[in-house]
Amino acid sequence: MTSRRSVRLAELTWPEVESALAGGTETVVVPVGSIEQHGPHLPLNMDTLDGEELARRIAADLGDALAAPAIRPGCSGHHMEFPGTITVPPETLMEVIRSYCRSLDEHGFEHVVLVPTHGGNFGPVTTVAPEIGREIDASVIALADLDEHMRLLNEGLAEAGIDYDQDVIHAGAAETAVVLAIDEDLVRTDEFEPGPDGEFSTARLLSEGFRAITENGVLGDPGEATAEAGEAILQRVTEAYVERIEAERDAL
Repeated sequence: MTSRRSVRLAELTWPEVESALAGGTETVVVPVGSIEQHGPHLPLNMDTLDGEELARRIAADLGDALAAPAIRPGCSGHHMEFPGTITVPPETLMEVIRSYCRSLDEHGFEHVVLVPTHGGNFGPVTTVAPEIGREIDASVIALADLDEHMRLLNEGLAEAGIDYDQDVIHAGAAETAVVLAIDEDLVRTDEFEPGPDGEFSTARLLSEGFRAITENGVLGDPGEATAEAGEAILQRVTEAYVERIEAERDAL
């Protein structure tokens, strides 16, 4: 049998996973993404692309972890006025997360890390993580601070020399930059359209839907994005999350 080459759980065989667990792999990173509109220029699976890339990088940096396939769709009801969006109720998402964690716990992982990358998923993840932690032997680490996540994205832009800061991030410079860094062929650069900019009420976005705020589904200006900024964002989020995971594991 060839040696294990990937940190992506779904790309391994069951004997390779068994061997990894026996060899000290104790953590599994679970991205919680979505299938929802991201303007006329980004694919519907943007949050899933982001989550799976972050999970891969986090697992590789930890050195004793695997990256699970992303959970999706997510809670995207506020995007349903845009064709292609698929949504599930919060209770459905939480039950799927619970099933993921129970499965991974049964196989012997000691730590399950939940990484939501879609804003509508942060609340359900925050709610269900402590419940699951009381039900299984593995610890459940939820990296579900939405304000921190958006701050890290803005910091990544600034690190790349882009002076562009948004309180609510969706399909603008930050997310476009991330997809450019992952796979630039997925970005329809000829379809760039700016959306409204400035401060927005997250509560209004969730209650009234994105169409009440933005006709094209975009907040901000995707034209500010670069692949270099996307790489800076991915690195910054990865480093911050790895530090959090190591601290939480050490505290157990």
